[in-house]
Amino acid sequence: MSGLKNAQLRTDVLSGITVSLALVPEAIAFALLAHVSPLTGLYAAFIVCLVTSALGGRPGMICGAAGALAVVMTSLVVTHGPEYLFAAVVLMGVFQLLFAALRLGKFIRMVPHPVMLGFVNGLAIVVFIAQFGHFKMNGQWLHGEALWTMLALVVLTMAVIYLLPRLTKAVPASLAAILIVSGLVAALGIDTKTVGDMGSIAGGLPAFHVPEVPLTLETLRIVLPYSLILAAIGLIETLLTLNLIDAITDTRGRPNRESLAQGLANVISGLFASMGGCALVGQSMININNGARHRISGITAAVFLLGFIVLLSRWIEMIPLAALVGLMFVVCEKTFAWGSLQALRKIPRQDAVIVVGVTAITVLTDLAVAVLAGVVFAALVFAWQHAKEIRAEVSMDARGGKVYTLKGSLFFASVANFTALFDPKNDPEHVVIEFRDARVVDHSAVEAIDALAARYQQVGKTLHLRHLSPDCLEILTNAKGMVEVDAFEDPHYRIADDRLA
Repeated sequence: MSGLKNAQLRTDVLSGITVSLALVPEAIAFALLAHVSPLTGLYAAFIVCLVTSALGGRPGMICGAAGALAVVMTSLVVTHGPEYLFAAVVLMGVFQLLFAALRLGKFIRMVPHPVMLGFVNGLAIVVFIAQFGHFKMNGQWLHGEALWTMLALVVLTMAVIYLLPRLTKAVPASLAAILIVSGLVAALGIDTKTVGDMGSIAGGLPAFHVPEVPLTLETLRIVLPYSLILAAIGLIETLLTLNLIDAITDTRGRPNRESLAQGLANVISGLFASMGGCALVGQSMININNGARHRISGITAAVFLLGFIVLLSRWIEMIPLAALVGLMFVVCEKTFAWGSLQALRKIPRQDAVIVVGVTAITVLTDLAVAVLAGVVFAALVFAWQHAKEIRAEVSMDARGGKVYTLKGSLFFASVANFTALFDPKNDPEHVVIEFRDARVVDHSAVEAIDALAARYQQVGKTLHLRHLSPDCLEILTNAKGMVEVDAFEDPHYRIADDRLA
């Protein structure tokens, strides 16, 4: 057992080191995009990564300075200066704390699967396209020997990442690739772009700094719209990434706790003169694909990132950008849901439209607009398809019990019709409700099942509930003892409920 724990600890620590290296160019690039200094982005990556890794609701997820937020920040910095940005980041964090206090994280469970596919594919494309900015020098595309050298190093990095696991898994392939390519460049004196070409990362510890803005209603009028947009984008990207990691690892994160940590991280970030942040899909996928599953991976990434800034800046600045570009290309390839392309011909047309639409809008505009558009369209489709009443097929079993085989979705709009399907007074002693062809969607549905169980208990009848999701079993009260658990056949789906958030 201790050997397994030591192996997992080693995996988490080595993965955290890899992630810390991948955070550097992204943080610098996003800071420059937002028209602030590179250190502003690096400090944000350190603070947000550390706080969310230590206190968040999704171990293994990596947060830091994000491009989706930097795009929004640009106009505020250009118009009013960085001090207003720091104030906006503090207020952004306050809004996220309020979101967590109201326990609204549960609603991320209701984002439809086609929207999730579009989100994943869209972000993979966005991250992929963003890497081509590293093929420019002083605004001009690389050409000739410089271009071919960069491409060769990118291909070498990708080859190491793909092939090394066939030989050994003792060291994360991504970390090994960075070290091998960096050593090769240093040993052969190859002239290529490095992290230092993006800007110096040398600095000290982040210092406490109250934003120097007038405490007036005019200041609030300026920063409020930006703070609301930043808070919304940050939460959407974070909670969707949380859902994605849940699916990959077959575990369940805690959206409300993650929202709380996210808000606290951004409040602290703004008070230390940095640009705030949210979850990073690329770095999170690096971490998860390396096998990291615990908080120590993110904490390690944050600590090493600060160490780079304070102690090792000269060495980190020597890392070839090609190694990090190659790593991100692999991340994009592994993140993109290639199976969704084949599925487009098999899934319902409306779902295919959602997948393609969310992907395209994410690439062309921003994540928040894409996800909101996808959710609205999916909700309209859902309402249209499920406007019919929930129904039940009634039969008798061999013991003389009555079996209700439910069809359809049980949610807030259909609970009244669900309740009307049953007749506790006139039903036999044993009643079975079969949920194999039904889906329990939200808290109202769970309450309806509990209320029905109480009705049968009052008349002395025995109720049996079959093929419910484990999420249902966890939050049922009156009906908990009536659920027949079958680990092999019971469905697994998420329910939007505070107690699961």
